[in-house]
Amino acid sequence: VQLVESGGGLVQAGDSLRLTCAASGRSFSEYGLGWFRQAPGKEREFVAAQRRSGSTTYYADSVKGRFTISRDNAKGTGYLQMNSLKPEDTAVYYCALFPQSTILSSIYSARGDFIWGQGTQVTVSS
Repeated sequence: VQLVESGGGLVQAGDSLRLTCAASGRSFSEYGLGWFRQAPGKEREFVAAQRRSGSTTYYADSVKGRFTISRDNAKGTGYLQMNSLKPEDTAVYYCALFPQSTILSSIYSARGDFIWGQGTQVTVSS
């Protein structure tokens, strides 16, 4: 399966963006969906994840209440709605698919059999 992210851009603080992760190849619905980000000079960090059914979601404390992860299994597409953006949200955002059996600690650390997209830049100006 291949993943392609889109929807990044340059916005001002307080604005919103919606990132899209389009999957091709094997069935998107078989996998959990995650979003991660990496700011310049920093390690990649967990942002949000959702189990394949969409019934269970997880968020980093830094984005809880502002970001929403969702998926459309019929379209093979995942989304990250980002509201009330802050300059500290500036990063390259990556979507990833992971096996449903991946435990939560491994999701947070992105350890395991993850499939990654190429990333999309989000820049938030103050």
